[in-house]
Amino acid sequence: MNLFITGGSRGIGRATVLAAARKGHDVAFTYCTNESAAAQVLEEARRSFGDRKVKSYRLDIKDSNQVESVFGSVLRDFGHVDAVVCNAGILKDGLLFSLSDEDWREVIDTNLTGNFFVARQFLQEFIARKTGRFVFLSSIIRNGGTGQANYAASKAGLVGLSGTIAKEYGPKGICSNVVVPGFFETEMTFEAMSEKLKSFWLQYCPLKRVGRTDELTELILFLASENNGFINGQVVSATGGLDWSY
Repeated sequence: MNLFITGGSRGIGRATVLAAARKGHDVAFTYCTNESAAAQVLEEARRSFGDRKVKSYRLDIKDSNQVESVFGSVLRDFGHVDAVVCNAGILKDGLLFSLSDEDWREVIDTNLTGNFFVARQFLQEFIARKTGRFVFLSSIIRNGGTGQANYAASKAGLVGLSGTIAKEYGPKGICSNVVVPGFFETEMTFEAMSEKLKSFWLQYCPLKRVGRTDELTELILFLASENNGFINGQVVSATGGLDWSY
């Protein structure tokens, strides 16, 4: 399987790139600014899974022209793509009354519009091949979170985007689903989490722990695989049950 993963240099994206290579897949992934982090992923993949093809591409997904250019490069390098994991996203937190136009637009343009650009571009490949899988990474915050109006709106929007793809292109053999992660043991999670939020999670999550990244990547890669032929238009939570308390 050939995968294309946005935001693959850190966090869940990085874990998914390496998990895919470990399972024997070839992977194209993107990063926006952190070239050194992308290089570290490439080095780890080369060292551990040298027989797999793993390649990085610099991409600001807010720019549809860049998306088109990278799409062309990926097809030249890999021949085809079987699945797209739309993981790229940013945070620009602030209470609603003081949230700037710029912070609203940057989060929406990256997390929602950028992933729309990616999905629209790769649809032509999937339609031509009469098969394909999209997996969008949303968030437990999609229903709202204090100080995160822009982030919540962007992650909720991915649910509507994925559902529309599922309905429009299911007849073409294309499946699109959303994964809603809770808190997982990544450096990005612990950088963003306050001590109060960590305490809340451990107190109210029914499993009383954060998730392991391998638990999440197994789900993502299953939904991206040919083995998933009948799960389409779904929102799959991997939150340890905290949806009931959050």
